[in-house]
Parts: sequence; structure tokens; C-alpha cells
Amino acid sequence: MMFPIWIQSIILGLVEGLTEFIPVSSTGHLIVADHLLEFGKMLSNPNQAELFEVVIQLGAILAIGFIYRTRLSDALTAKDSVSSAGRLRLHLLVAFLPAAVIGFLFHTKIKQYLFSPTTVAISLIVGGIIMIVIEKMMSGKKHVTDTNSMKIKDALIVGFSQVLSLIPGVSRSGATIMGGYAGGMSREAATEFSFLLSFPVMIAASAYELIKYRDLLTKDMLSTLAIGFVAAFFSALVVVRWLIGYVRKHSFVGFAVYRIVLGVLILLFLIG
Repeated sequence: MMFPIWIQSIILGLVEGLTEFIPVSSTGHLIVADHLLEFGKMLSNPNQAELFEVVIQLGAILAIGFIYRTRLSDALTAKDSVSSAGRLRLHLLVAFLPAAVIGFLFHTKIKQYLFSPTTVAISLIVGGIIMIVIEKMMSGKKHVTDTNSMKIKDALIVGFSQVLSLIPGVSRSGATIMGGYAGGMSREAATEFSFLLSFPVMIAASAYELIKYRDLLTKDMLSTLAIGFVAAFFSALVVVRWLIGYVRKHSFVGFAVYRIVLGVLILLFLIG
């Protein structure tokens, strides 16, 4: 049974907002949700589905901009690179570049060959196993406890970890958080830096895609886009505030188990 398109817009917006910043892969969840809802089939142009994903992703990332508006503004306007704001800007730039360059060069190929439920399922399972291994490996070790104590090395580790998130199902937040954690940052510091890094990365990606699909921004699409955008923004606000509190007291093993179970279920569904 197909839901009306406005209900599908809400569902997909919520899926994006709820999964973008936790390490379970929002792209993977959207691919599976779209497959189940057949959202793309309800649109007159298949590219409109991609435009919709860009807009709801923008809604989610603007939640980060709202929550961290002071820190991001200070980093952007810092007049030096030695203050905490200046160092944050430098670290964000260093961590931003690897995925930005590789994503720009191979984005089309990745979309063409890797965006499928099978890839998502395998990535979810493998990523979940790696998360459990990292948790066991880093348990009890000394960590960089806040983003102000980061070094260039930490930013580079997070940046190159983010490259893995170009594969659907890996999770951008999962790759950056676990990369930072494995590199010596605390869970909380790695999570917060992942949030901050997501802003320039996703703003750049969304801007590129919006320019690419600007001809599809028609009046007929505006209500669908607006509904999904609002759903993604407010659900992301809730998740971001919740996750920072969660990682102070809990490991990522629960997310890892969820990934593995979901990946197995997807494979069983595809086989069945």
C-alpha cells in the first residue's frame, strides 16, 4: 500500500533527521526506506527523489548550525589560528578536505555502482563489527577529552576516516566518531567534533546538489520539500542533543548491534 506523498515526505524526513548524526547510516536507511515506500515512483522525474534527499539532508544539517551557531560563527570569524576558535577552524578544514576531494572526484561512480540495499546491508554489518572491535580496543585508555585539546593529527585521522562514509551504509557520523575515538579522542569529544565537521561537509555537498538539480525546484515540489525539510530539522535537533548526553555514559556497542541486526535483516529480505 502506497502512502500519500505528504506522509512519505514526513516519514523520510524523520528517517533522515533521526539517523544522520548517530552511527547507523542515514543514507543506508533512506535507500531502504525509499525502496519500501516506493517514494521515487510517485514523482514525475526520478531526479526529484535525489533533490528531496538533498533538501531533507539540508534540514538535518541546519539543526547542527542552530545548536552550535556560536562556536561555528566564532571559528569562521577567528582572526588567528592559535585561539581555540582559530584552531577549531583549522582542524575542521584539515578534516574536511580528504572526503571533499575524493567525493568530488568519484561521487558519480559511487552513486552508480554502490547505492543499493545489498551494499548498505554489508556496510552495516562490517561497520558494526568494527565498532565493537574499536570499543574493546580503546576501553580504559587515556583520551583527548575535548575538541580544544585536539591536534592536527587527530583532525587528519577523522578526515581520512570520513572518506569511508562515501560508501552507503558506512555512516558519516559512524566513520568520523569511531575514527576519532580509535585515534585517541574520547567518545564525547569525537562525537562533538563529528557534529561540527558535518556542517561544512554537508553544506558543501547540499549546495553542489542543489545547483545540479536547480531546474527541478518547481512549485509542485515545494510543499513536498518543505514537509520533509521541517521533519528532518526538528527530529535532528532532538537526536543531536540526546546523543551528546548518551555518549557521556554509554559505549557505541548498542549502535553496533543494531547495525548488525539491521544488515542481516536486509540481506534476508533481499534473499527472500
